[in-house]
Amino acid sequence: MTIRLSTRVKNARLDAIEATIGTSPTLLIYSGTKPTNLTDSPTGTLLSTVALPSDWMAAASSGTKAKAGTWQDLTADAGTATAAGWFKIVDNGGTNNDMDGTCSLTGAGGDMTFDGTFTAGQAVTVTGFTLTDGN
Repeated sequence: MTIRLSTRVKNARLDAIEATIGTSPTLLIYSGTKPTNLTDSPTGTLLSTVALPSDWMAAASSGTKAKAGTWQDLTADAGTATAAGWFKIVDNGGTNNDMDGTCSLTGAGGDMTFDGTFTAGQAVTVTGFTLTDGN
């Protein structure tokens, strides 16, 4: 048998992710391939550090939850036309690695997408990030 959840329950689960991670977390963007486990040491080069808005995700609707506000780093930490490979989101205190995923340019299929490659000192903007609850 398959367990089914109402949209109301899916939305509540998604909203709980933002509530658990908390306000104003930090997005860290790296080159290369994400580590095997969420708790493993980061791999690749840290390309960008983004202080996310206080209310960083929109309210869940129809079983999805999208980024809220502008997610942008005005001065990337590193890179020379380097493509991002993966990201992680840590809580405001930086002590909990709460989420990670893949990155790509807009339209290339990553969990998080960007408007361009990373070059040290230049701006980069997250163009897409959505969580979907899938039973």
